[in-house]
Amino acid sequence: MSLTDSTSVEGAIAAEAAADAVRILFLADTHLGLDAPLRPRVQRRRRGDDFYANYLTALQPAFDRQVDLVVHGGDMFFRSRVHPSLVESAFAPLLRIADLGLPVFIVPGNHERSNIPRSLLESHPRIILFDRPKTHVLTLRGRRVALAGFPNVRDNPGGAFTQEVERTGWKRCDVEIRLLCMHQAVEGAQVGVQNYTFRGGDEVIRGSDIPAGFHAVLSGHIHRHQVLTRDLAGRQMNAPVYYPGAIERTSFAERKEEKGYLIVTVEGKGKIRHQFVPLYSRPMIDLLVEGSSGSTDRIREALIRQIAALDANAIVRLRLADPRTAPLISALNDRWLRSVAPPTMNIGWSIPWRRDQMD
Repeated sequence: MSLTDSTSVEGAIAAEAAADAVRILFLADTHLGLDAPLRPRVQRRRRGDDFYANYLTALQPAFDRQVDLVVHGGDMFFRSRVHPSLVESAFAPLLRIADLGLPVFIVPGNHERSNIPRSLLESHPRIILFDRPKTHVLTLRGRRVALAGFPNVRDNPGGAFTQEVERTGWKRCDVEIRLLCMHQAVEGAQVGVQNYTFRGGDEVIRGSDIPAGFHAVLSGHIHRHQVLTRDLAGRQMNAPVYYPGAIERTSFAERKEEKGYLIVTVEGKGKIRHQFVPLYSRPMIDLLVEGSSGSTDRIREALIRQIAALDANAIVRLRLADPRTAPLISALNDRWLRSVAPPTMNIGWSIPWRRDQMD
């Protein structure tokens, strides 16, 4: 079920939820700080604002008290070391939510190198960080709920998964609802325009290794929203694995994917419902530049016409149809592209040999 605005989100939550249903706002892979330099060398539109705006929008059901708790599935930041001002801006809305009385659970992801700066979080009793394998029990709507979790395992997560889950101590809790929170790739998950499927190996958790006893697994790390219920052999998993996906497109490999967050509802007898709530993402467009014939001036004129026909808010990547025409990139460089494109557009060349390309 996909929802398009805050009104429909509230209506769906109210319609779907029984009086004792536990409602969870689940988001992940916010990658705050991506393309958000403190002292930019080039004045242009920055995508960092898109990520932060979607982050706040995704948290709105918690501000409106339409859910009972919040789970962030990891990769809150785009890298492990970030400026204190970014940490403060990221944590401020979570602290507001905790002040409203809602518990907030955070799973450190691989981009945080399985750790998150904690100075602002440690002071609030309703913010729980899975900085090590642990289980936290709370009572929501008269029901005892256990959230077990552990930080992202970078070294052989496929082999270490069972041990990490056991280390949370989840079996010792007498509760009605059990949830597992993590930031890992599970067998069968798909990513990218080519629908790459995680099938096996040290980096992939086998579907058969998910233990019986959990009502759901809430996981970050995979940027496409999906719900896994069977392994690649077709066998039913012991618990569904929910991926909310990223809140924004982090690369052109995700250009066809809808981004958003999840409202997960656990009703009586562990019945699970979920709603995927889409967030606005600017269009990503590949523009192929034909340069095998014609002068640079003609190609320049053609490009101006093509750019003018695009969505003014687009994120545009230019590619050369013929690598032999690479000198075009110097003549029609990124600075020139920005001068002819709308200021609301992100535009630049994709150069195959540059190591900073994400796709």
